[in-house]
Amino acid sequence: MRYCAIRAVMAAAVLAPCAAGAEPQAEVLHWWTSGGEAKAVAVLQQEFAARGGSWTDMPVAGGGGDAAMTALRARVLSGNPPTAVQLKGPAIQEWYEEGVLADISDVAAAQNWEQVLPQAISAHMKCGGTWCAAPVNVHRVDWMWANAEVLAQNGIGMPASWEEFNAAAEKLIAAGITPLAHGGQAWQDATVFETVVLGIGGTEFYRKALIDLDEEALGSDTMTAVFDQMRILRGFVDDNFPGRDWNLATAMVMNGEAAFQIMGDWAKGEFLAAGKVPGEDFLCASTPGDGFLYNVDSFAMFDVGAGDAREGQEILAELIVGPSFQETFNLAKGSIPVRSDVSLDGFDSCAQLSARDMNAASDDAGLLPSFAHGMALRGAQAGAISDVVTAHFNSDMSSEEAVEQLGRAIANSM
Repeated sequence: MRYCAIRAVMAAAVLAPCAAGAEPQAEVLHWWTSGGEAKAVAVLQQEFAARGGSWTDMPVAGGGGDAAMTALRARVLSGNPPTAVQLKGPAIQEWYEEGVLADISDVAAAQNWEQVLPQAISAHMKCGGTWCAAPVNVHRVDWMWANAEVLAQNGIGMPASWEEFNAAAEKLIAAGITPLAHGGQAWQDATVFETVVLGIGGTEFYRKALIDLDEEALGSDTMTAVFDQMRILRGFVDDNFPGRDWNLATAMVMNGEAAFQIMGDWAKGEFLAAGKVPGEDFLCASTPGDGFLYNVDSFAMFDVGAGDAREGQEILAELIVGPSFQETFNLAKGSIPVRSDVSLDGFDSCAQLSARDMNAASDDAGLLPSFAHGMALRGAQAGAISDVVTAHFNSDMSSEEAVEQLGRAIANSM
């Protein structure tokens, strides 16, 4: 093999520098800035430093990654891309089509990624038949989190249907408690929306509407019913929700200011970072309905030429998919390992439930990419849906009008 990092993998030895005085470099652009996220990314920094590397951190907060993508485009256009960038789904392919991604197939071959990664997830990491990104984890998006004490005090269990959720919310309002902690940001609105699409329409409808963009599904009575439920949910959030970051909504549940939050399992990372115990301080359950919506964090590797940056890039890719980091990182992040051969014995009950449900969904064609988190659609189409969802959520727009606007927005985005 050409590279030191690859020789280290093959020989299972400590990496030796390629040349005297060489120091592997990694400039890493990401948007992991909240408590649980920052703790998780620190794990990768420590492992990289232990391999003799020099890490330059580039955290860009806000917008579920939107601000980070703005910063990335400026760097690429200036001809100075970062070593690795937190990217996922079709966005990886979009950057590949611009000719700016690196080939890390040597690392993938040395680590047998083809054998240890789920096929559906591997497909997101390949560009034109070569590996161009390293997957970090699997997040489940369709989670509902709850304050255990608040629910117990009000005689409420985790709802198994949207009707049960609505009834529980009305009971909480009567008790003076905010039912749903939510942040009024477009990606958070879209997160709730896609869980409602899955819960009301089912896995086949979700696939047709939010992956295939089927015109009939988008304009159906089922989609109208989805917007009806979104209007109901709008009545369950507090008046101060506009602009609130997701982790602040999680804190509302933690502090008993609100009962529920609909958010991916990165929210669990916040609970754990605060010392909260699943099943005791907080409860987890999938949102009503079948299926499993996934969001895979990954790092795309940009073309940085040869030398220290390239060596750092290969070490970084090796560490990201390595069993040790997969376990340590995901324990901190709240997600589950992307590798199929990592034991979950040390993981909490929510993570173990997530893994079981993911395996069941894989067998039943219910493993579905999240549109709200950039896994299912390209930016223009995803943005078109999110714009309509947020416009509806923040106005008196009828469900019928929202369905009409959704069809027009998708048609105009193609």
